[in-house]
Amino acid sequence: MDVATTALAERIARALAGLDHSANAEGVEASASISVDETWHAYMEQADAVLRTMREPSEAMARAGDAGVWAAMIEAAIEESETL
Repeated sequence: MDVATTALAERIARALAGLDHSANAEGVEASASISVDETWHAYMEQADAVLRTMREPSEAMARAGDAGVWAAMIEAAIEESETL
C-alpha cells in the first residue's frame, strides 16, 4: 500500500487551490502548479473543515471497514494539520 509523504490537510488544500487555479477545473491557468505551490496555505481553513466533516464515517463506510480506525486516522490528520 502506498503511503503519502505529505499531510492529508496539505493535499486537500492543494487540491482546492488547484480547483481555483487550473484550467482543468474552474481556473484559467494551463499549468497551475506554481500558483498552487504559492497559495495552498490560504486553503488550510477549508481543508480543516473537510477533515472535520470526514471524522464520522457514513453507514456504508462503517460497514466496509473499522469505523474506530477511520475516526482515529482522521483525528491524526487533524492534529497533523495543526503543525503546518
